[in-house]
Amino acid sequence: MYHAIVRRKLRRAFEDINAGRWDGIVAQFAPVHRHAMPGRHALAGERRTPASTARWYERLRRLLPGLAFDVRAIVVGGMPWRTVATVAWDDRFRLPDGSQGTNSGVHEFELRWGRVHSLVIHCDTARLQGYCDRMAEAGVAEAHAAPITDSG
Repeated sequence: MYHAIVRRKLRRAFEDINAGRWDGIVAQFAPVHRHAMPGRHALAGERRTPASTARWYERLRRLLPGLAFDVRAIVVGGMPWRTVATVAWDDRFRLPDGSQGTNSGVHEFELRWGRVHSLVIHCDTARLQGYCDRMAEAGVAEAHAAPITDSG
């Protein structure tokens, strides 16, 4: 039963993003957490505070307008004091020239008593870097900005 509740909450979180309801995302994180995305692009890096994580989600909204996820699978294991969950997804978003960008990936969560203590987002980083390059060429300077971290 517990795993079904976690799957439902995770699916709802992705549905909220798809519907443009981003307000509650950062509140789901523990005060000290790990929010990371590998790669060498404007969305890469690691954050550990609500403030830096909030700045990252603001940048995500600006760089990938219309971002929507098709969730392919959610796998949950563990107990309430340490739950591990993965969400496999395909996404789509608008690029400055009006075309659609896409990617595929996995969100890897560690939850403790319902709070996100770690989220690592894995996707095709070379593809994402290519989109960032295209956005920068179209005049979106933030697409080549340094990653958001707690120190910068």
